[in-house]
Amino acid sequence: MSAHKDPASTGHPAAASALTQVFRAAGKPLLMPYAVGGYPDPDSCVEIVRAYVKNGADLVELGIPFSDPLADGPVVQSASAAALRRGVRLADVLRIAGVMAEEGVRVVLLSYLNTILAFGPERFFDRCRDGGVLGVVVPDVPVEEATDLRATAGARGVDVILLAAPTSTDGRLARIAQAASGFIYCVSTVGVTGSRASLRADLPGFVARVREHTELPLAVGFGVSTAEQAEEVAGYADGVIIGSALVDMVARSRSLSEGLAAIGRFVYRVRSMPSLSR
Repeated sequence: MSAHKDPASTGHPAAASALTQVFRAAGKPLLMPYAVGGYPDPDSCVEIVRAYVKNGADLVELGIPFSDPLADGPVVQSASAAALRRGVRLADVLRIAGVMAEEGVRVVLLSYLNTILAFGPERFFDRCRDGGVLGVVVPDVPVEEATDLRATAGARGVDVILLAAPTSTDGRLARIAQAASGFIYCVSTVGVTGSRASLRADLPGFVARVREHTELPLAVGFGVSTAEQAEEVAGYADGVIIGSALVDMVARSRSLSEGLAAIGRFVYRVRSMPSLSR
């Protein structure tokens, strides 16, 4: 794993959260595939997560379906809409996360703020804690508005994962780093999630800029869609998040078994890339 700055120099406490410790204990970049919670149905989603882990995933990010997912591209939007039409709700995704955690899977959720507020933040993070969820990515909460949410989650041992974008100024990156816990989600591109033919040429420099402000692990997502891109990212980040490419494989499959085979082969290939298998 890449070298980190001294905690005292960045204001972070010496004690690391459980999620941060997962990264630090690994000694190599972690692979974090994403699944839409409850898609194509709750039982199938459990099998998808199991396929991820069987083929080398270190953590799994479960997205909570939402009617207006501003950060998500068409593939994830379509899968979220399908899950909602089938009646999948937050409680179902929390149940899936709990089942996975009981099997030893390290789970991070992705939830939009309105979902958390409607459920009740205290109740939501209670359920996360009780279900073994390590952290929650909230993509529509900027660092300036995250204080209360972070406090509620932190009191229960759950990290609120903050996002950093390539367009962020150094001053803003410093604020994000000061407030962050667990890891920082480095967005690989401007815009929504989705597969990209290539990664930004300035992505390594952006990750290096974030690292100047923090000793926390840095994971890169949004647009990482091939094994070769994952290998590239793993050369300078501490984690690789792959979402839309995997969701699309499931959506295009004629059966669950076909989908499981496709994602299994893909995750195994990514895990076998030199930067991710060392």
